[in-house]
Amino acid sequence: MQGKTRSFTRLDKALADATDLSRERIKALIADGAVDVGGKPATSPSAKVEAGTPFAIRVPAPVPLEAKPQDIPLTIVYEDADLIVVDKPAGMVVHPAAGNRDGTLVNALLHHCRGALSGINGVERPGIVHRIDKDTSGLLVVAKTDLAHEGLAKQFADHSISRRYVAICAGTPRPAEGTINARLGRSDRDRKKMAVLPPDATRGKHAVTHYRTTKSLRVASILECRLETGRTHQVRVHCASIGHPLLGDPQYGRDPKALRPILDKLSFRRQALHAASLGFIHPVSGEWHEYTAQIPYDMAELIDEIAR
Repeated sequence: MQGKTRSFTRLDKALADATDLSRERIKALIADGAVDVGGKPATSPSAKVEAGTPFAIRVPAPVPLEAKPQDIPLTIVYEDADLIVVDKPAGMVVHPAAGNRDGTLVNALLHHCRGALSGINGVERPGIVHRIDKDTSGLLVVAKTDLAHEGLAKQFADHSISRRYVAICAGTPRPAEGTINARLGRSDRDRKKMAVLPPDATRGKHAVTHYRTTKSLRVASILECRLETGRTHQVRVHCASIGHPLLGDPQYGRDPKALRPILDKLSFRRQALHAASLGFIHPVSGEWHEYTAQIPYDMAELIDEIAR
């Protein structure tokens, strides 16, 4: 790929404006030594470049993903040539990893898409632009093209995606409606867990959850949680931080004694959390899309049992 820059600005921005590559992709290519500017290898994405400077970018062919396609049933809420919205069941892992090499959403999408996958970041794979935990159910949007991947990733980065979760928590939050604004990062005691960090912490990420109690169930409550940011385990950690952990959550809470017989009776062994609503601007058409997914049977059954 060759051309000339169009403006005097940062190199990564100038190259993104002159090509169909994202700034993040260009930064990675510069780090790999695959970008020449003015006949010399580029070394810094933030370097200033004059308008009209010639450049050359060597974009490697996509590397095949090690994961294999598997014919796993998917609940497709919406699909077009650019993206898919999937209602993921609890228990399904999104990405293949140690201990979960198959049976994942990626394996299912590799089969369903049959080669029509995003090659962004140099890897041939479905464009997973966000994820939800293995034991959280609900909606994800998946990009099928690089253009859709980049457009959706930008919306997630600037927090313009609309996400609403339904959660069942222990106790009754007071106030019944509010905002949890607490920085999140890895726990010092357990690196597999996230934790609320001090406001002046230099590590971790800013995180905001808006919650509203939609129904009280004696010793539990149904919450609607709207995410302003999307951090790892955000709803789970934020709810636990105000003293109302999600029912069934093995990492961040302890179920009330009064509810343990019900949870045991139903064999409910996951956090009671469901990604119920997802809204975004379609990265190609520019139209607003919004989808909802009913809470799954196990959560509905839990609510009925507690409400009796």
